[in-house]
Amino acid sequence: MKVLKEFKEFAVKGNMFDMAVGIIIGTAFSKVVTSLVNNIIMPPLIYITGKMNFSSYQIILQPKKVLENGEVTEAVAIEYGSFLQIILDFIIVGFTIFLVIRFFNRLRTKAEDVKNTKESTPKNIELLAEIRDLLKQQA
Repeated sequence: MKVLKEFKEFAVKGNMFDMAVGIIIGTAFSKVVTSLVNNIIMPPLIYITGKMNFSSYQIILQPKKVLENGEVTEAVAIEYGSFLQIILDFIIVGFTIFLVIRFFNRLRTKAEDVKNTKESTPKNIELLAEIRDLLKQQA
């Protein structure tokens, strides 16, 4: 019963809803980043390098065979090209996410700076008014 009570507190506090929203947004963001990589970043890289798809590279350990009864056995191969392609995709996606997060962090920092500037302006004006009043008193 203690577990149910803790779960109820967890759900009511909003943590579960925040987590669900984060997962949904993360999933949608993942689709956007994948599209960005596949449709925007990869075509110029493929154009520049000629061909950047490594998925066909493999080391064949045993070639495909046709047996006497007509059955075909599959080839046994180490498909290192697919692994290299996935690693390359991961690096590109990771770097793209880094750039997007960096961009949003800079926007947030600028927004906070503007907010801090707006909040500090009245204090500066008050200080200037006090200095003015002191100068008037001395004169």
